[in-house]
Amino acid sequence: MADGFEQLKRDLKLNNPGRFYIFHGEEAYLRSVYLQRLKDQILDELTQDFNFHRFTAENVDPQALLDAVEALPMMAQRSMVQIDDVDFFAQNEDNRAKYTAIFADLPDYCTVVLVYETVSFKPDKRKKALAQALERASVVEFTKPTERELIQWIGRHFKARQKAISVDLCQYLIQITGGLMTSLLPEIEKVASFAPGDTVTRADVDAVVEPVLEAVAFEISDAITQRRHEQALVKLRVLLQKQEEPIMILGAIGSQMRRLLTARRLQAAGKNARDLMSLCGIPSFPANKLMDAARRLSDRFCERAVLLCLAADEQLKTSYDDPDRILELLVLELAQEAARG
Repeated sequence: MADGFEQLKRDLKLNNPGRFYIFHGEEAYLRSVYLQRLKDQILDELTQDFNFHRFTAENVDPQALLDAVEALPMMAQRSMVQIDDVDFFAQNEDNRAKYTAIFADLPDYCTVVLVYETVSFKPDKRKKALAQALERASVVEFTKPTERELIQWIGRHFKARQKAISVDLCQYLIQITGGLMTSLLPEIEKVASFAPGDTVTRADVDAVVEPVLEAVAFEISDAITQRRHEQALVKLRVLLQKQEEPIMILGAIGSQMRRLLTARRLQAAGKNARDLMSLCGIPSFPANKLMDAARRLSDRFCERAVLLCLAADEQLKTSYDDPDRILELLVLELAQEAARG
């Protein structure tokens, strides 16, 4: 997958777009940026209406796609065909064979891009002919950048807005937004517009950025481990007032407690925050805080916390008790366990 991304960057640098690309992956911002760069190289405003063809699952069919692919570019060197969220492996056998023939013999003057955003790209090797035809494409997976890359990217965007931001605050911003560029960019805009000084502060971020559910769940678990159960309840009630689904809230809290147990066991094995980051796929800010919390807590609490979350999950799914009450009781039980050490 990484080779496909490098190939795409080489193609763009050399101004030599390939015939066939597949774009997929969770980082929608990068996907849209590189898709636009590809369009900008291939198309121009005067002839775009003639040379750009776009299909979705609602309007694509083999003949229409073949006509678009074979249409000679008008007053340009290349044409471009974009196909959004179409699972070609799910097509009937006759259509699948026709699409296979199209993808296996794309003309030199046409660039075809399959874009997957709401549909997953999952090649089905059992449908061998189509799978082989799609192997001709440069498969570009847009994954979340590393934390270091994100910090540099955030810093550049704030600098472009005449604002400075510390590395620690970048890490905090990544944590409370979920770390996707798509969600980070509007928050950077808000913070930069709001911050009165040349340097962004934690207060500036907290004033305008709405933390994602997982970030609030992290704050709830952090408050519990620091014996601040009233603060944990306040944050829980904020989530409930926002009408977050109780089962989603519980899932996020349970995930934090499992990570806390993992951190405790890693410490016992002589491991550090980097090992937790690798194992759980989390950035350094929450990993360091989890390792710090694990040092203050006992094995008993970490194990009991996971069991209490499992018990609450069963209650939510099987009892007629008020879901909000179940969650509040869970927070109080976790707080009691933390107080015991």
